[in-house]
This record gives sequence, C-alpha cells and structure tokens, in this order.
Amino acid sequence: MDKRKAKKIYDALRERYPDAHCALHYTSPLELLFSTILSAQATDVGVNKATPALFKAFPTVESYTFASPEEIELYISSIGLFRSKAKSLYTSANLIVDNFGGVVPDTMKDLLTLRGVARKTANVVLGNAFKKNEGVVVDTHVGRLAQRFGITTETTPVKIEKDLMALFPQKNWTMLSHLLVSHGRAVCKKRGGTCSDDSICKRYCSNATTG
Repeated sequence: MDKRKAKKIYDALRERYPDAHCALHYTSPLELLFSTILSAQATDVGVNKATPALFKAFPTVESYTFASPEEIELYISSIGLFRSKAKSLYTSANLIVDNFGGVVPDTMKDLLTLRGVARKTANVVLGNAFKKNEGVVVDTHVGRLAQRFGITTETTPVKIEKDLMALFPQKNWTMLSHLLVSHGRAVCKKRGGTCSDDSICKRYCSNATTG
C-alpha cells in the first residue's frame, strides 16, 4: 500500500468517527496507566466498571504502596487475571515512587520498566495522557483491520505497528488506533460484521464481500 491510499483510509475513518477516543475512563496519567494494565485480556467496559471504586480507594500512587496486592485484589476481582494484575499495580506503584518521584514517567524507555507494561500499554499512556505519538497501539481490532485493509501482511503486533508507522504521519498515530478500533467495533468485527453493506469496507477491504 502507498501513503496516498493510507491517507484516504484515514480520512474516511476520521469523517465517519469524528469523536473517536480512548474508551478507558481516567482523569490522570496514573489512572490511565493502571486502567490499561487491567485491560489486558479484558474488556474496556469491564475495566471501567471496576476502576471507580479502585481509584476512590487508592487516590494517589502512594496509597497503592501502603496497601498490599491482596487488598488491591478486592477491587478488581471482576477482571480476568486479577491476582497477577493486582501485583502489577502494587509493584508499578512502588517503582513509580522509588524511581520516578511518584510521577508516572512519560517516555517509552521508563514506562517499559514498570510491571505489566509492554509497548502497547506504553503507547496508550504516551499517546492519550501525554499527547506523545511514539507508536501505534495494536490491539486485536487494529491488527484485524490493518490486515483486511491491506496495510500489512504481518501477524505480530510489533511488525504490524512498524508497517502502520511507515504509512501514516506520526502526528496521526494515536488517533489512527482509535479510528481503527471504532470501525472494528462498529462494523469490521471478527465474525458477523456488516462489511458487505459498508461504504468504507467495500472501497478498501478485500473481505468486504464475505462480511
């Protein structure tokens, strides 16, 4: 795919989803970081249901360090892998306090030192909390649409991200993910999508006729 076609896809999605944004609810970089850690192998809806009580119980990064993973578990037990994730929140909070003065770091290198944080999570935090386009968040929706639109033939998130970064301007990387996720949830689903009736899919997706 050339950059001209990539721009047409981006523009079409931007027009369709002008309000595309991060689906996780947060009011600070810390809340977004911890919500994103919790969202691994879980739904954003499920995370958003659990986090209000969690954030009320632990309003600062220091408050997590004063607790224990078992105490944190009580607030996220409805989320998959909650025991491991509670340990990630507890450990990451301690690392933020000890290594970053109690402030969520705003670089890829530093974020990757936290427990439960891989490149995808770091991209979410950098792009949405700090407005830094360091990469493209590649979740299942983004990966699926990138393949169906012919943007990539790769199957691993790191390689898919590399192809996306090569085709789209850096200033659009964060929004690109939101747009692809929005279209993936609304139309281009893994199964039972409405591709055959959608103007964007019919124009750009090789699978449009199959739905």
